[in-house]
Amino acid sequence: MHYKLIKKNKDYLIVNKPAGLLTHGAGHIKEKSLVDSLLADHPELAGIGEDDFRPGIMHRLDKLASGLMVVALNNESFFNLKRQFQERTISKYYTALVFGRIISEESEINFPIMRSPKGYKMVALPLTKNGKANFDGRNAKTKFEIIKKYINYTLLKVKTETGRTHQVRCHFAAYGHPLVGDDLYGTRKTKLKNKKLNLDWIFLVADELGFTNLKGERKKYKIELPKELEKFLEIVK
Repeated sequence: MHYKLIKKNKDYLIVNKPAGLLTHGAGHIKEKSLVDSLLADHPELAGIGEDDFRPGIMHRLDKLASGLMVVALNNESFFNLKRQFQERTISKYYTALVFGRIISEESEINFPIMRSPKGYKMVALPLTKNGKANFDGRNAKTKFEIIKKYINYTLLKVKTETGRTHQVRCHFAAYGHPLVGDDLYGTRKTKLKNKKLNLDWIFLVADELGFTNLKGERKKYKIELPKELEKFLEIVK
C-alpha cells in the first residue's frame, strides 16, 4: 500500500494517502506508516519539524480514511504551515457518505469534543438550549452541504473549521448520521449495515486542500474520489 505523489517542490509535498495506511507511527507502533514510505522516497524529510516520529507532517488522516495531505520539506515551510493551521486559514474539504437522509441542504455542527473515558475514541454532545456546552470539551465546528440525497444515505461536502481528533466522524455520529463504514462511532444498526456492505474503509475522503506558500501565493489542490468509492455510489439507494 503506497501513497500517490500529487506535487513536489523544494518546500513541500502534496500526497494522496490511501485508506488503510497509518499516517505515522509511535514508539509502541510497529505497523508501516505513510511516514515510513515518505522517508524512504524523500530522505531529506528526516529531522523536519518538531517530532521525530512525524517529520514534516502537518496534520493527519485517520487510517481508514483517504485523501490529501501536505508535508513540509524544510523547517521554514513547516512553521509557515503550522501557523496557518493554528490560525485556521488552511482550507480542508472532505467528501463523506453518511447513513440516513439529511434534510437541511447545508448546516453547521458546533458540538464540543472531548476524549471518551474509554480512551480510544472521542465524544461530542450538542450544546444546551442556552448555547452552553454539556461538558468541558474543546470547541469544534464542522460545516457541510449536501451533494446528493439517496434513499438511505446522504453524500456531503464537508469543511472543518477546527482540527480535532476524529472530528468529522465524531460530529456526524453525534448529529445522528454516522459515516458509512465507521464502526467505531456507528450505532448497532449501522454496524450491522457496514458488515453487510463488507466495507474495510470509511467513506471519508479529504479531496480539497488549500494554503499559502512561502511566496505568499494561495495554492489549492483537488483530487477525485477513489474508484472503489465511485463504484459504491453507483449501487447505493
